[in-house]
Amino acid sequence: MNSHVEALEAQLNDFDRQTRAAALAELVALNQRGEVAFEAEKPIANLHCHTFFSFNTYGYSPSGLAWLAKQRGIRLLGIVDFDVLDAVDEFLDACEIVGVRGSAGIETRIYLPEFATREINSPGEPGIYYHMGIGFASSWVPESAAPILADLRQRASQRNLGVVARLNAYLDPVQIDYEHDVLPLTPGGNATERHIVVAYIRAAEREAANPAAFWAEKLGQPVDKVTALMQDFGSFQNTIRSKLIKKGGPGYVQPGPDTFPAIEDFHRLIVACDALPTVTWLDGTSTGEQAIEELLALLIGKGAVALNIVPDRNWNFADPEVKRVKVDKLYEIVRLAAEYDLPLNVGTEMNAFGQKLVDDFDAPELAPVRQAFLDGAHFVYGHTLMQRRASLGYQSAWAKAQLPTRRERNRFYEQIGRSVTSGKAALTIDESMSPADVLAKLGSS
Repeated sequence: MNSHVEALEAQLNDFDRQTRAAALAELVALNQRGEVAFEAEKPIANLHCHTFFSFNTYGYSPSGLAWLAKQRGIRLLGIVDFDVLDAVDEFLDACEIVGVRGSAGIETRIYLPEFATREINSPGEPGIYYHMGIGFASSWVPESAAPILADLRQRASQRNLGVVARLNAYLDPVQIDYEHDVLPLTPGGNATERHIVVAYIRAAEREAANPAAFWAEKLGQPVDKVTALMQDFGSFQNTIRSKLIKKGGPGYVQPGPDTFPAIEDFHRLIVACDALPTVTWLDGTSTGEQAIEELLALLIGKGAVALNIVPDRNWNFADPEVKRVKVDKLYEIVRLAAEYDLPLNVGTEMNAFGQKLVDDFDAPELAPVRQAFLDGAHFVYGHTLMQRRASLGYQSAWAKAQLPTRRERNRFYEQIGRSVTSGKAALTIDESMSPADVLAKLGSS
């Protein structure tokens, strides 16, 4: 790769959107002239990539992720950010420009009172539940739902300020200022715990006479071990976050019923945007997830229509017994998702060091569920495309009238996702057409 292309690819992840847009346009032009090559498209998908609007471990912007997918031949790529929809328009526009099937979502934590005494998918936090919405067609939010989105951002900011206050006391004399040291690390002012950790590492480098000795004392570990750990920046960050911010650490406060929004409010936001409330699943071993059918019935009753899985943490283990348990649970949840008519949204997250750019779809352990993963990915893209181009997505009055059951809608949007490649060509369809007419029209175009 020549230096000019490398410079343009670096600019794709610049915090300035105009810089990103210009770099993407030039890279596409270089490809059209035969100066940049792409890998052949492969039947693989990653529909759970955080962008740098929350935290991406590789620093990818929405445009950078779209370009990555095109380069690597990833057929379907989706973004999911914590508490914001800032990346949606840029990502879906970039996917159309480069020709990638794209989708977009949001993730947050909610309080689920029906499981108040049971840990679900937030370790050590009974009643607290990581939850998602997928299939957003725009960053725009109707006025009726805008306060809900604003509340997500405000709650995240208040939680972060509390973490910083507690850690400033514990890590004294190393101190950070949230606005000065943390917020500049993310382009949209939506910081996460991982940004806070980076800010403290930088502050220790500035303010501690011996950073390794400082961290050894604060982490309760030998200096030689910390010195070695500091050579692996990702592992070092993960260790600080685990020891200082997560449960049991000095920056942690046990969340309660009022810490996170109610699921009903989060669903109102998602549905107001014509998107899809989505169950999230960890690995089936918590008390709450051992009651998975009770949980699924509850969430479907509240409006959930899809299910998210992070595959790599459900099979990729060296210990054979751990792997056996996790894989069995994975197969069980995929079976239940089909039984409950919940299409799958799968991906690696990309928000922690060591996570893959895309799952290993050729892994033998994933062979029994690979098709279900791809069916779900095409479904999410099909809905996104129909909603973005014709306002005829899964939640539309047209879909509910023409395809009254979830199973019918799932199959239809999956077929759309397989029939239509990404691009800017207009879809000449409207609500006067039947689903069969739409499929015939798109299949012949």
